[in-house]
Amino acid sequence: MGLPESKLNAVPALKKKSSYRWVVLGIIFLVYFVCMADRTNIGVVLPFIKEDFSLNNFQAGAIASFFFLGYAITQIPAGFMLGKKGSRGIATVAILAFSVVTFLLGTVKSATALVLMRLGLGITEGPAPVSMTSTINQWFPAREKATATGVYIASTQLAPIIVPILATWIAIEFGWRYVFFFFAIPGLILAAVWYFFVRSKPEDSPNVSQAELEYIRQNETVSDVYVGEQKSLGWIDRVIRYQKVQPLTTYKSVFTSWNILGNTLTYFFMNSVNYGLLTWIPMYLVNEKGYSLMKMGLLASTPAIGGLIGAILGGVLSDKVFLKRRKPTMIMTAVFAAIMMFVVTNIPNNGVLIAICLGLAGFFLNIGWPAFTAYPMGLTNRDTYPVAIATVNSGGNLGGFFSPMIVGAMLDATGNYNLAFGFFGVLLILGFVVILTLKEPVQN
Repeated sequence: MGLPESKLNAVPALKKKSSYRWVVLGIIFLVYFVCMADRTNIGVVLPFIKEDFSLNNFQAGAIASFFFLGYAITQIPAGFMLGKKGSRGIATVAILAFSVVTFLLGTVKSATALVLMRLGLGITEGPAPVSMTSTINQWFPAREKATATGVYIASTQLAPIIVPILATWIAIEFGWRYVFFFFAIPGLILAAVWYFFVRSKPEDSPNVSQAELEYIRQNETVSDVYVGEQKSLGWIDRVIRYQKVQPLTTYKSVFTSWNILGNTLTYFFMNSVNYGLLTWIPMYLVNEKGYSLMKMGLLASTPAIGGLIGAILGGVLSDKVFLKRRKPTMIMTAVFAAIMMFVVTNIPNNGVLIAICLGLAGFFLNIGWPAFTAYPMGLTNRDTYPVAIATVNSGGNLGGFFSPMIVGAMLDATGNYNLAFGFFGVLLILGFVVILTLKEPVQN
């Protein structure tokens, strides 16, 4: 007995359906892993640089901070360029450029030159995250965007797991300059990989089947409502202000939207904490807790281990459990990470307890991270999203510029690391307040 005609017709379609978007996501993961490795190795190298150039904490913080100034000022111009040119060429040039600058960081002869090179690293790396998230927005349907973004964000946490151990070993064995020399190599390779294997849109890729393209674009071409994804979450929907929101279809509407501006401000607070921790945790472990450089390298990776788990889980929670609502995990990050800042200030000097607490801090800080990036996807269309996420990244990453220097000044004045963790806790509480004012857009 043969198959019914409807099933016979379905079989070829199933065979033709590709899954190339996940290959693209894998390349995005690798590229942004390298981005994060190149920007975060400075935290591990700072103790060596401080000794070599006789720096105080504020000056050391400035070396870390100036990356984010360059990073912030290139976001919005990159967003406009991506809206017109697409991500393929822009991302390729950015990856190549920041890899060259990473290599040049190992050649500097003064702290001033190091600060300027870090600024240059930020300028050249700035277009990369906008390219990555814009590519995700083009290549994934709404029901998978937070999951895909969670994988992308997870790369930012995998790097700080590996970097402290690897960079510390390289610095001890060969000298701190060789950290930059070695770290420049992967980006040079990935620039070519991106150019040959990733297209700005799935429509332009020879590796995407018609069935996969229709799946990616389903919410743009099909008016069906997925009832399971539209069901009410009761009191959660009331707290997060879940409602229909007029799409932001012009650049002016993006720049005047409180939802975008509020998300940017919250991202500023979160990045202040995230990059403040990445910069100062190694120094905290060495100076405050008295650990050796190698033990510091191991413990300094624990926030990122928690963050890796949190980022992936957060993306899945946002898509599957909270049904494409982004604010619930954003709120979880602000509240629980603030609690962990208090816990860290009261932790005894026990290696296992410190590892657990720093790991939990990283977990809660990153469980909402995919949502901060995916949130503007529900407010914009594919044309205005690059400018929207560029705005969020630009303002948000200024937190990475100010925070390391502010904490450095605090440490110079008081030498009290608990004051720094208290500062991070206050920023997280402020972020929670702002998140409550944002609307949660209904998405089909």
